[in-house]
Amino acid sequence: QVQLVESGGGLVQPGGSLRLSCAASGGFFTFYLMGWYRQAPGQQRELFATITSGGNTNYADSIKGRFTIFRDNAKRTIYLQMNSLKTENTAVYYCNARRAYPAQNDYWGQGTQVTVSA
Repeated sequence: QVQLVESGGGLVQPGGSLRLSCAASGGFFTFYLMGWYRQAPGQQRELFATITSGGNTNYADSIKGRFTIFRDNAKRTIYLQMNSLKTENTAVYYCNARRAYPAQNDYWGQGTQVTVSA
């Protein structure tokens, strides 16, 4: 069974940093794409960072240079390092994993709250 467990959210001041974790079980090495979404209050859920099983990354322009997605295969975990946080980054952050075989499916973590406030 697939399970994604997120951690690392919390309250941080503007300009601060947080690192989010997403531990995957039930087929980590079958996920050809994983990524991070966020959903701010009153907004739709937005994909902003992805990483392939081979380690290739892609970022939305809004966070490029401030956020980094990376993975630790030994720990079956992906991470999101967030630096220079802004108040507009306040959102619920979700981990997502996509598998192609035996059939294409998306899996979601439960979400973790990130609040950027002075």
